[in-house]
Amino acid sequence: MVWNPKAETASRDELAAQQLEQLKRQVARVYERVPFYRQAFDQAGVKPQDVRSLDDLKHLPFTRKSDFRDNYPFGLLAVDMEEVVRVHASSGTTGKPTVVAYTHQDIDLWAEVMARTLACGEVTKKDVVHNAYGYGLFTGGLGVHYGAERIGATVIPMSGGQTQRQIMLMQDFGSTALCCTPSYAIYMAEAAQEMGIDLRDSKLRVGFFGAEPWTEGMRAEIEERLGITALDIYGLSEVIGPGVSSECMCKCGMHIFEDHFLPEIINPETGQPLPYGEYGELVFTTLTKEALPVIRYRTGDITKLMPEPCACGRTMVRMAKISGRTDDMLIVRGVNVFPSQIESVLLQVEGVQPHYLIIVDRERGAMDTIEIWVEVSEGIFSDELGALANLQREAEHQIQEMLGISARVKLVEPNRIERSMGKAKRVIDRREVYGPQSA
Repeated sequence: MVWNPKAETASRDELAAQQLEQLKRQVARVYERVPFYRQAFDQAGVKPQDVRSLDDLKHLPFTRKSDFRDNYPFGLLAVDMEEVVRVHASSGTTGKPTVVAYTHQDIDLWAEVMARTLACGEVTKKDVVHNAYGYGLFTGGLGVHYGAERIGATVIPMSGGQTQRQIMLMQDFGSTALCCTPSYAIYMAEAAQEMGIDLRDSKLRVGFFGAEPWTEGMRAEIEERLGITALDIYGLSEVIGPGVSSECMCKCGMHIFEDHFLPEIINPETGQPLPYGEYGELVFTTLTKEALPVIRYRTGDITKLMPEPCACGRTMVRMAKISGRTDDMLIVRGVNVFPSQIESVLLQVEGVQPHYLIIVDRERGAMDTIEIWVEVSEGIFSDELGALANLQREAEHQIQEMLGISARVKLVEPNRIERSMGKAKRVIDRREVYGPQSA
């Protein structure tokens, strides 16, 4: 099901022509209305009239997350506050939050792209959407809510927490679609099992999972435990919230809604654009946002773009699953590794569970050390010590073979690792006590 066929199945030439006109308007608009961009453009030696083709995008300056903090709270607005009808903020763990704002038109745009997202999973007005993303200043809950209402589906606005109550209401209300973080979906399945409930017997058929990186191994776990089709969705507050891109039922990459969000892939070290098919840092320019447009926003997410049309009929470029972030990449004894890569290896080892914690440390004057706590099933943990030792050696061997790093794997009993109702905390890096990471 394609929600907006005219936009989502347009030819690449039609889309490019539309993007160029939108880009020209947006660049002129931010230069006129946002002092930060006027100064950044001037420092880069470019003017709005220099944008004559989409290729000229590469000459424009980047926007970074630090620019939001430096202009906190409303310094990046391109409209007067009287036009702002909604403010959201990131759930940052340190310092001031990242603040974003919306006009009426922005809210309408958000509903549109989230309707497209849910339609990628064939959600219609006949569905009951159980929304366990957080409401409030976090963009996840309300973003999904708008899209489901735009489609005409029934929305259950649960937010996070109260897991047993969530499971009861999913059954009682006949929920057919689940929206939450992937780690929380696993947690719900575990909680249901403890309640003596098999969610595979419920009416759930599809789930939309985002807000944290997750692997194909975790997808398989979710689909097996919940009996659903698990789809990856992508978004970020600085661009709009959820609704930037979504997988369809073909599960071959996330369709980016390019008529609103112009994507690039760059080399994160040099900032130079990379061609389709090469992995690098994802960058977005918002083409139609009013209140807080961004030009070449560096997401920090590592992925690649695929321009080939999808079997579903959508022609917009697809992005691969996020393989990691430029700012959570671990450098362990000179080897670059992402937590999601470690997760992918662990989930290929039979007997371990999709709950893990990576602890990186450095003793004074010594090399970096990495220890990975990973849960195993109750049956295996209760088994003889020899079996546990063999499993530990197998996990350590696979990490060495696949990632080129030596790590100590610690097998722990079920529920030992703290669960999260939102984004799961995967890494504890203690090296900052002794100094910065070595490159």
